[in-house]
Amino acid sequence: MRIEDCFYLGKIVKKYSFKGELLAKLDTDQPDLYDDLDAVFIKLGRDFLPFFIEKSSLHKSDLLRLKFEDIETEEDADQLLKCELYLPLEFLPKLEGNKFYYHEIIGFTIEDASFGTVGTITGVNDTTSQPLFEVERGSIEILIPMNDDIITKVDRENKKIHIEAPEGLIDLYLQ
Repeated sequence: MRIEDCFYLGKIVKKYSFKGELLAKLDTDQPDLYDDLDAVFIKLGRDFLPFFIEKSSLHKSDLLRLKFEDIETEEDADQLLKCELYLPLEFLPKLEGNKFYYHEIIGFTIEDASFGTVGTITGVNDTTSQPLFEVERGSIEILIPMNDDIITKVDRENKKIHIEAPEGLIDLYLQ
């Protein structure tokens, strides 16, 4: 398994007991979907390794309490602190309608109701207060807010996202 074939599930944030249990902060709106896992992949330095789970349970809403096979002591658990957890992409729940995963829309075309074809989505900038589509139009990068009021339709079949951008937004980048 390669990291490119997986999605980021969360990060191990602290130890839970003296018997090697750990708490992971999950990066999801639905943590209960992941409270009965058999295994996860952990990025450990440069390695990307499978770890098998003896037991797991939700702890305080968005934390997952994990007991891995062969992790029996506090010292064993120390090795995994701050490591990232991943699952294969097929474990992601399917989204419908105008909901999407960021990795899913890379390569989609943005179509604006007024402007027409804007360009191709090359990435998502989620480091700002509001995530932005990074759209390539020739040699120009256009940033479009990801907002439910702007996105009118996600067409997975044709790999297009239809939007109604605020007046003048796209023109700002083309002047």
